[in-house]
Parts: sequence; C-alpha cells; structure tokens
Amino acid sequence: MQVKETQNDGLQRGYQFTLPAADLAKAVDAKLKEAQPEVEMKGFRKGKVPMAMLKKQFGPRILGEAMQDAIDGALKEHLEQSGDRPAAQPKVEMENGETWKEGNDVVVNVTYETLPAIPEVDLTALSLEKLTVPAEDAAVTEALENLAKSSQSFEDRKKGTKAKDGDQVTIDFKGFVDGEAFEGGAAEDYPLVLGSNSFIPGFEDQLVGVKAGEEVKVEVKFPEEYGAPHLAGKDATFECTIKAVKAPKEAEIDDELAKKFGADDLDGLKKQISERLEAEYAGAARAIMKRSLLDQLDAVVKFDLPKSLVEAEAAQIAHQLWHEENPEVQGHNHDAIEPTEEHKSLAERRVRLGLLLAEIGQKAEVTVTDQEMTQAVLRAARQYPGQERQFFEFIQSNQAAQQQLRAPIFEDKVVDLIAEQAKVEEKTVTKAELEKAVEALDEL
Repeated sequence: MQVKETQNDGLQRGYQFTLPAADLAKAVDAKLKEAQPEVEMKGFRKGKVPMAMLKKQFGPRILGEAMQDAIDGALKEHLEQSGDRPAAQPKVEMENGETWKEGNDVVVNVTYETLPAIPEVDLTALSLEKLTVPAEDAAVTEALENLAKSSQSFEDRKKGTKAKDGDQVTIDFKGFVDGEAFEGGAAEDYPLVLGSNSFIPGFEDQLVGVKAGEEVKVEVKFPEEYGAPHLAGKDATFECTIKAVKAPKEAEIDDELAKKFGADDLDGLKKQISERLEAEYAGAARAIMKRSLLDQLDAVVKFDLPKSLVEAEAAQIAHQLWHEENPEVQGHNHDAIEPTEEHKSLAERRVRLGLLLAEIGQKAEVTVTDQEMTQAVLRAARQYPGQERQFFEFIQSNQAAQQQLRAPIFEDKVVDLIAEQAKVEEKTVTKAELEKAVEALDEL
C-alpha cells in the first residue's frame, strides 16, 4: 500500500492510499485458498472445488472484503505511525469508484481532522475557593415548618360552616359537556383542597363558600391546550354534592412528626435536616468552585480546535436552547436552527475544556468503575417510573447512551484530581452569600 500526503493544513489531514492490483489479487487468492477446505459445491467433494470456480462464485464478494480489509489495515497502520487521533470518523472515498474494474489499482482518498496536541498545564498555579456553609438554625426551623405543613391533616368544621380557601372539601361530582356525561369526569368521596389548583382553572374558586350537604353546579371551560383533545376548549358543567368541609390542621413539630420521617425523635430529625442542608450547600459550593476552575483553565490554555467538533457542539447548543424557548414543540419536526456567534463561542469553550480534561484524565489514568456506572444507570432509570427494564435494555445496547452517562462522572473525577493539586482556600459563608454566588453563575 502506497501512502501519499495530500493535505496538511492546521488540523486538516488528507492522504491518498494506493493498493496495487497485484496485491489485491494476492489477498483475494489467499482468502479463497483459506476458505477452500470448507466449501461444498454440487458435483465436487468438500474441499475439492477448483479455485477457478471458487473465484467465479465468490470472487466479487471476497474482492470487496479484501479491499476493505486492506484499506482499514492501511489506515490503522498510518494512524499508529503518525500519532494522529482523528476528531471524528475519517472520510474514505474511492477515486474513480464508478469506473473502477477488477485489475486496476485501488486508489482511496482519506481525509480527517486530527485532535490537537494539548499543552501541559501547571495545575498548582490554579487558585480556588471552597465555600463552606453551616446549617443555620433558621434554615432548620424553616425546613421543619415545611415538613409540618406537608404532614397537615384536616378536621371537620362545625356544621353549616362555609368552606374557605385552603380547606378540604369531600365531594361527589359528575361532569357534562354538551349535555352528555364524559368518561373520567366523575368521582365519589373525592378530597379536594381548595386553592391547590389540582382541578380545571375556576373549579375550586366556585366551591369557596359551600357548606356540607349542599348541591352546586360548577361551570368551567377546559383549557385550549388540555391533554384530552375531545375536551380541549369545551364548556363543561359539573354537578357536585358537598359531603364534608374540613379545616387544615398542621402537624405539631414534635417527636411524633420526627417518627413520620424516619427519625427517632425531634433532635434526630433536626440532625437529619442539618446534614441534608449541608450536603445541598456543599453541592452548590462545588459547582461554584468547578466553574472557577474551568474559567481559569479556559483563560490560560489555548490550542487549535477541530472545526467539526465545534460545529457539532454549536448545533447541539442551538437546538437545545431553541427547545427550551419553545417547550410546546415536543419533536424535532421544525426548521433548521442556525447557531449564533454566541453559540459558537460557547461551543469552542466546551470543546477546548472537554479535550483538556480528557487529556489530563487519560495521563492520570482516571477511569469510571463498573460500580459508578451502575449507580449512574440506576439514578437515570428513576426518571422513567414503570419503564426501568426497557431503560436498562436500551443502555446495555447503546454505546452512545453509555458514554452520555460515563462522561460527567469522568469529568467530575478529573475536576477533583485538578482541585487536589491546586491551591484551595476554605471560606465559611452564609446561606445568603452562597445563594448570591450561585445566582452569579446563572448570569455568566
């Protein structure tokens, strides 16, 4: 195989591979000879089929296989010798492919972008700030109060008392559209908390002021974007019987409340809340430190970027942001989305940092363990309740999906590795100061 360089511009590489016809013929003969002992054909004993007949019967297919093997082998050898690491799958095109015939040399043009050489970084020169936030008594008290509210019960109001916003009314109801009852529009002994906005807009408002034992009609209009198309935008009447009116009663903040949430007593629950809050604060503080680390790396490390990777990343960013701004569009049946200069700039940062972190991680032999992957898969599966089995099967058969789960784990481990070598100053701050720092991240 002869190799000739045709392009060497920045990260762009081009080569012309020429496979002499004689070498290709030898490869075909070798493959046919290797297969001959196992071939059976009518009129011949196994292994006794003449080479001429084998070539006539299997030659075209074997020729294609030999050609592909030769090209793949040449490309692999070239990459090993050159040290190039293609940013994406190399583009391989056969020259004069439409006019090529057996007996001609095979000429193939190979083009790709190589990954750049990543410069060494003095990680000890990085200066990071690690924020620490203790769980304040006020935050623990607020969390306890929220738990008490979530654990509230309801007690019957005095007979004849009118229902207020926040009360729970027990109702039987039946809904009608165009005078006809509709499926799913009826229930008995339904506990509805007024003001919870769990029913169609306007429904709960019309039950404020009702009394136990009353029968009322509620007139509403289904929203235009309602999930059931046959009801969307339709006027509806609900015949309701009020069976009970109950007032909310918050749970007492005591040992009994603590036991409902798995603690032995109130002090144990407070400790659990403190640990949870501090874990949340630590997560936010880590995000702040990570952003600072990445900002510093982005500022001091510069190298050429593969255009194909930047363009793909910019397109993905533009597409993702477009869907965030147009949440009503669920599929991808929309016009092409052109990345802006802002998208391209962000893509360059992501590609640069991604390549840098990958290089640092590979040199340090950072790996993602099977246990870490299993935990990541289990966490991701929780987003698909009832479909966990299908999700597991999808992950097992999809290398790209596995990489999506593996990549952030690898990145976080590399970030931790870098932080261990950087200068880190610990600083205790308040919850308010931490929140301000987090808000600053969103503004960048």
